[in-house]
Amino acid sequence: MAILLSQKTWVAKPLEVSRDWYIVDASGQTLGRMANKIAVLLMGKHKPAYTAHTDTGDFVVVTNAEKVVVTGKKNKGKMYQSFSGYPSGRKLVPFEEMQQKNPEQIILLAVRRMLPKNKLGHQVITKLKIYKGEKHPHAAQKPKVYAITYGRKAALAK
Repeated sequence: MAILLSQKTWVAKPLEVSRDWYIVDASGQTLGRMANKIAVLLMGKHKPAYTAHTDTGDFVVVTNAEKVVVTGKKNKGKMYQSFSGYPSGRKLVPFEEMQQKNPEQIILLAVRRMLPKNKLGHQVITKLKIYKGEKHPHAAQKPKVYAITYGRKAALAK
């Protein structure tokens, strides 16, 4: 005779989630790799309590947005496209120009495109705060420094 044991899956509830604040310095970081780590923090995938349909992520403050780098020839070739909806309303802006005029938008677009394309994704992106330069108004939240390491750097750090 087999004994059936009751097993229940634990699901995070929105009121039970504890949120931390992290600060990421973008100077010298590769855009895509940094955006990937930020997206993981925002969604909460680094926590054991991760639940796919609940916002379990943390707040992320990014500083020095203008100092982010891209690899290869993307400096000159990467284009950001927008469309107004009108005929001939397509605008193309190269990476270099976007980095000078609106560097916060570069990181925002890279992270947003890595998040789910639904209501939860729209809610999660509001926890990302991006600033040009070192100063930010979130000192009262006491953000923890999050050092982004990948590849050889990560192996040496362990």
